[in-house]
Amino acid sequence: MLDLKNFDQNAVSNPENNIFGLPSTEENAELVIISVPWEVTVSYGSGTAKAPEAISKASLQVDLYDPHFPDAWKRGFYITPTDKQLQLKSAYLRREAELYIDYISRGEELQANQFMCRTIKEVNDGGTLLNDWVYKQAKGYLDNGKLVGLLGGDHSTPLGLYKALAEKHREYGILQIDAHCDLKIAYEGFTYSHASIMYNALTEVPEIRSIVQLGLRDISQDEWEYIQNSNGRVIPYFDQEMKERLFAGDTFKNIVDELVSRLPQKVHISFDIDGLDPKLCPNTGTPVPGGLELEMVFYLFHEILKTGRQIIGFDLVEVGVGDTEWNANVGARALFKLCNVLASCNCS
Repeated sequence: MLDLKNFDQNAVSNPENNIFGLPSTEENAELVIISVPWEVTVSYGSGTAKAPEAISKASLQVDLYDPHFPDAWKRGFYITPTDKQLQLKSAYLRREAELYIDYISRGEELQANQFMCRTIKEVNDGGTLLNDWVYKQAKGYLDNGKLVGLLGGDHSTPLGLYKALAEKHREYGILQIDAHCDLKIAYEGFTYSHASIMYNALTEVPEIRSIVQLGLRDISQDEWEYIQNSNGRVIPYFDQEMKERLFAGDTFKNIVDELVSRLPQKVHISFDIDGLDPKLCPNTGTPVPGGLELEMVFYLFHEILKTGRQIIGFDLVEVGVGDTEWNANVGARALFKLCNVLASCNCS
C-alpha cells in the first residue's frame, strides 16, 4: 500500500505530482487510470483526445476530502502518461475519418472511390490496434493486482478494458451513464465507432450479462429494435420517462432502487459525460438537451455500494475541451468520485 501518512492533503497541490496532486507512482498506487487520447470516429464535436491531460491539470484543484470516502485516496491513484504515438495516430486517423464522413454524407458510393475504401480500412485497422493496446495495458495492471479505470478520449476506447475485466471477473454487468444508447452497428462504416461501443461490448464480450442505461435522450429505430430483441440484456432508462415519473410525484430514490435491483453483483461503470445536463460539460462530443445532474449520478453510485455490489472498473469518456477549464473541472470531479467508489469496495 502507498504510504501517504505524511502527505498533507490540505496543502497546495504540487504540479510535479500525479493525478489529484498525489505523490503516486505506477508501482505503489493501488488504482491505475489508463489515459487513452483517442477520438478517431467522433461524428460531431472533437477535442476529447485532449481530455486526459486537461483533466489531470484540473485535478490539482480537487480537494481530497470526500465525506463518503474520506480515506480512499490514501490507497494511491495513478494516471498513466499520455502515449504520444497513440495520440499522433489518433490525430492522423481523425483527419482521414473526417474526409470519409464528408464523402459518404453527400451520398457518394464508397466502392466508387478507391481512396475512400483504403481510408475506411485504415481507420478500422486503427480501431483494432487501439483495442489491443488497451487490452494489453489493462490486463497487465489487473494481473499485477491493480484496480483499473480508463480515461478517454471518445467512447470507443474502453472495449479492451471490458475484455480484460471479463477474463478476471467472468460474468458482470455495465452501468452506462449516457445520452445515447451506443448500440449502432458499425456506425458510418466504422467497426469500432464511439456510437457502437455497447453493441461491440455485447457482441465481443459474452461475459457481460447486461447493460443498464441511464440518461438516454437520443435513440435510433435500429437501436430500439435491438433493445426490444435483447432478451433483457439491455435495460434502458430514458431521461424523458424518468422525468415524467418525477413530475408525477415519484421519487428519484424509487427509480434508483429499481435500477440498482436490475444490476448483477459485479458492475463496471461506463460514464459518458454527455449523460449529464450539457451545462456541466458543454464541449462534450455530442451534447443533447436534458440529462442528469452530477449529484444524481453520485447518489446512484452510493446506493449501488449500499447493496453490497462490487464495482470492478470504470471508464470516463467524451469530456470535451473548450475555451475555459470548466469541462475539465467537471471531469476531474467525476473522475475523483469514480476512483473513490472503485477503491472503497475493493479494500484489501
